[in-house]
Amino acid sequence: MPRLEPIEMNNLTSNQQTVVDKMLEGPRGGMRGPFESLLRRPELCDRVQHLGAYCRFDTTLDRDVAELAIILTGKHWKAQFEFWAHARLARESGVPDAIIDAVREGSPIETDNKSYQAVNDFVTEYFATNRVSDPTYNQARQALGEEGIVDLVGLVGYYSLVSFTLNVFEVGLPEGESNLLS
Repeated sequence: MPRLEPIEMNNLTSNQQTVVDKMLEGPRGGMRGPFESLLRRPELCDRVQHLGAYCRFDTTLDRDVAELAIILTGKHWKAQFEFWAHARLARESGVPDAIIDAVREGSPIETDNKSYQAVNDFVTEYFATNRVSDPTYNQARQALGEEGIVDLVGLVGYYSLVSFTLNVFEVGLPEGESNLLS
C-alpha cells in the first residue's frame, strides 16, 4: 500500500504542472515510478527527472549495458517496481533472459560479453564493499572507457535514488503484476 495518496492531476500547483508537462513532452512520456512521490517537491522532481533523462536516454553506455546496471541496482535495493520495469526494458534491449534471471536470483552471471561482465563486476563489487578494486576498475575501463565509467557511476547513483524513493514511499507494481525479488 503506497504511503502517499495519489496526486490529483487536475489540481496541480503551477510548479507541479510545469514539471508534469516537461515529463509528458519528454522522452519518458509519463509520470510512473518515483515521480508522483517526488512531485510533492516540484523543484526536486524537476532536477531528478532531468538527471534521469540523461542517465536513461543520453548516456554513452549502450542501452542493454545501461539496463543491466539498472536491474543490478534495483536488485541491490530490493526495489520491486524498479526491477520489474527495467527487467522488461533489459530484455527488450537484448539482455538475455539467463542474465536477467541470474541478477534476480542473486547468482553470478555467465557471459562472454565483456561489457556485461565489467558492469556486473563493477556494480556488485561496489555494493558489496563500497569501493571498486583496481582490477575491477581496469576491467571496466577496458570495456566501457573512462566516459563510460563516469556514466555508469551516475546511472547507478541515480537509480539508487529512484530505488530509495520507491521503497520509502512503498510504490507498488501495477495491478496484476507480481513481485520479482525476494
